[in-house]
Amino acid sequence: MSVPILLVLEADPPPRLGALAGQADVRYADDRRLAAELPHADALLVWDFTSDAVRRAWPGPGPRPRWVHTPSAGVDRLLSPEFAASDTVLTNARGIFEEPIAEYVAGLVLAMAKDLPGTLELQRQRRWRHRESLQVARSRAVVVGAGPIGLAVARSLRALGVTVAVTGRTARPGVHGAEDLDRLLARADWVVCAAPLTGATHGMFDARRFALMQRSARFINVGRGALVVEDDLVAALTGRRIAGAALDVFTHEPLGPDSPLWDVPGLIVSPHMSGDTVGWRDRLGAQFVELFALWAAGKPLPNVVDKKRGYVPTHDS
Repeated sequence: MSVPILLVLEADPPPRLGALAGQADVRYADDRRLAAELPHADALLVWDFTSDAVRRAWPGPGPRPRWVHTPSAGVDRLLSPEFAASDTVLTNARGIFEEPIAEYVAGLVLAMAKDLPGTLELQRQRRWRHRESLQVARSRAVVVGAGPIGLAVARSLRALGVTVAVTGRTARPGVHGAEDLDRLLARADWVVCAAPLTGATHGMFDARRFALMQRSARFINVGRGALVVEDDLVAALTGRRIAGAALDVFTHEPLGPDSPLWDVPGLIVSPHMSGDTVGWRDRLGAQFVELFALWAAGKPLPNVVDKKRGYVPTHDS
């Protein structure tokens, strides 16, 4: 009996798929060869989830894989209109990144509240300058994005004593609808963006939204870079309309050395690392092997993305 052909979009280091020996005909393709190989594949593992190759190649001729898996939380780099309209099942890495990202956000909140960047700079200068810092407990936060990452962030902040409101696309118990966001922004000390990138959320944090925030507010983005109009954020920081910000994701990645974002006062820049803890690639590979066993057996898959919405619906646990 023939085994299914599994096509892997290459990235370094490659995934550990030895457990699939005898269960799949594993083939590899880079960005240039992907279009030619897609018609022969039964399943596609987008191991290089930073690539736009799938979006470019999908509209081409020939059959397409029945299942595509991306080892990332976001799927915006994959979905061409043709892919979104297809019968192909798309799954993501839900369950891997939530807690690490929540820990990272909690770390950023504490770092900004206690001015750790300032302390490290003063230490570098050998200067003793006493300051007062902010108390995190009893402050207010709004977390934008009610998926697993946003909810994990909310739990981590509540553990620090923060009063947290979560907003999502629609209201449900414990989650505010999108119509409440502007009102909540006006009261928040911390604004954390963990939303998926869709047509409705693209550029959602712009000059108008930053103007709604308190001058003492701090903004954190661990969602997608294009959720933020970066020039508007720079203007809000340089004009001291908000007190600080931290970006882990950017419109164009990697951030070039000539980007003005490196030098914006009050902005912490990190290289899209909030979810990447030691061993994360191995955990992603192990998750895919588990999903492959379900798919090969014809069993229902978890983490199925609603390709029209661009994320896994909340009812899928």
